Amino acid sequence: MGVSLWKRCSFRSSPYNLNRFFSMNRIISYNLENIRQAAAQFITYMEGRTVFSFDGLMGAGKTTFIKAVCEELGVVDVINSPTFSIINEYKTASSLIYHFDFYRINKINEAREIGVEDYFYSGHLCFIEWPEIIQSLLPENTVFVSIKEQPDGFRLITM
Repeated sequence: MGVSLWKRCSFRSSPYNLNRFFSMNRIISYNLENIRQAAAQFITYMEGRTVFSFDGLMGAGKTTFIKAVCEELGVVDVINSPTFSIINEYKTASSLIYHFDFYRINKINEAREIGVEDYFYSGHLCFIEWPEIIQSLLPENTVFVSIKEQPDGFRLITM
């Protein structure tokens, strides 16, 4: 089974107020064997958007997928989870990518103090894990991305 795409999805189970987020109504199915193909497909769907909010259970593969997307975009730096640093910065030949992990943030003011809104409105790509606490700071055109592990080991990404 390869990377696949369907033109419908449901966000009813999401904890977010999805009226604030841009919905692309796309689903990508992948496993670790074809994660780079899925990342390349994801990039084609980005369509100039820069802020992506990733939701998924612990271990769903958010960091792993973001790493694959960054590699497909040409990042040669070591790509890892910013759980302890809150933000990692990666360079491509022509741009910057900011990778956030807000798992350890307890209050929205902690995010404000590090200037997250400056990053979100910088025009550079922002990939955000564990965005629940900072939801009100996200730009209106943020793309909501959900990753769910399936019983067969595949992951479904809905955008």
